[in-house]
Amino acid sequence: MTVLRAVMVLSGTLFPLLGQFNSSTPTGQATPEPLNLSLDDAIARGLKTNLGLLTRDNSSTSARVDKMRLLTALLPTVTASVSTTEQQTDLASFGFTGIKNFPIPAVIGPFHYQDARASTNFTVYDGRAWKAWRSGAESLHAAELSAKDARDLVVQAVASAYLQIIATAARVDATRAQVDTAQALFKRAHDQHVAGTSPAIDELRSQVELKTQQQLLLSLQNQVAKDKLSLARAIGLPSGQVFEISDKAPYKPLDGMTPADALQKAYAARADYQSAQAQVKAAELARQAASNDWLPRGSVSAYYADQGTTFDNSHGAFAVTGAVTMDIFDGGKRRADVLAASTTLKQRKEDLANLQGQIDQEVRAALLDLNSAADQVAVAQDNAALADQTLTQARDRFAAGVTDNIEVVQAQDSVANAQQNLISAIYAHNLAKVALARAIGATEANLKTFMGGK
Repeated sequence: MTVLRAVMVLSGTLFPLLGQFNSSTPTGQATPEPLNLSLDDAIARGLKTNLGLLTRDNSSTSARVDKMRLLTALLPTVTASVSTTEQQTDLASFGFTGIKNFPIPAVIGPFHYQDARASTNFTVYDGRAWKAWRSGAESLHAAELSAKDARDLVVQAVASAYLQIIATAARVDATRAQVDTAQALFKRAHDQHVAGTSPAIDELRSQVELKTQQQLLLSLQNQVAKDKLSLARAIGLPSGQVFEISDKAPYKPLDGMTPADALQKAYAARADYQSAQAQVKAAELARQAASNDWLPRGSVSAYYADQGTTFDNSHGAFAVTGAVTMDIFDGGKRRADVLAASTTLKQRKEDLANLQGQIDQEVRAALLDLNSAADQVAVAQDNAALADQTLTQARDRFAAGVTDNIEVVQAQDSVANAQQNLISAIYAHNLAKVALARAIGATEANLKTFMGGK
């Protein structure tokens, strides 16, 4: 079962990476009739309900909010107010007692006045706020690209789960055929034993082989049901919804793509790579913003008011103030901010370099898996044909009484193993196509091309 072990290794490295995209928010109500689900339908449902994508979308919204807040430092603020004041003041409490021949009343008022005004504050120039806003814009762009990358990961997770069902269902069909074969061989061994032409041990061997295949069939049928639960969980199907998959994934060779071509496509199309580049640019702008904190800041504030004892007896009042401010000494705050921003920039550049190496690894690994699986399919197809011939000859020899059924049971095991290896090789090949589609970006479009339009 070498091929099956290889598939298990490939699946084991893939599915943990997609763990956060194997969840969803179920929607709708289960229907009594089974749902006919194609791969395209499953992907479309996943793109609407998958929790990993919804989480990335929420992060994009948070980045948009942060950008809006940074913009407020550059835009003018306008406020308006209307007030009525009734006031009386005790001057004696402030020490005003008057002097000889110039008495001052101890109490002024009561008097009243009304005021209606509009005021504004406007930043003419703030180097740090401007750079900070541009950094926020790049962070938003990075978040939007990250959400786009999440769509690729959803497609990868859903397609992998769908292919898993196809492969397990194929194993069920192959094992069911083995059960039928084992049943026929057991009947023949039983009849020959009853007729006295073969010993009881031949009947027992055939019965053991039949029970073994029946046990494997039950296990695989249970696995298909569990695989369907995993797919339903990833695409948000309502609880208890029964469905059947309608697409198949036959073997279709994929040739003509070199690592250099694939890498060129990946660096141009991978949304996570573009997001990492945007994060580097955002970090650069954030560092420039921190460095610009010492620059003078220009601002204008103004108000216009209508004041008087009443609005019918009022006068206009206004004031316009322009100011230029700058920090003379900030206790090392700017230096600390620059150091923190520089550290973040260094980390973003390291993350980008790491992602570039990761993409290189993913592309090359997917191509290696694809080529290896194609070779394994060819070998498995030849081996399955040879195993079928061996079983036919063993059954003929046993029917002719030339040999006992040990040879038949061994040949039957060889057929079963050959069929399982062929299914595993085809599954590994299709799984490698999914991995390659993800590795070079634009997963949904490339997957349709790789899978022959399915």
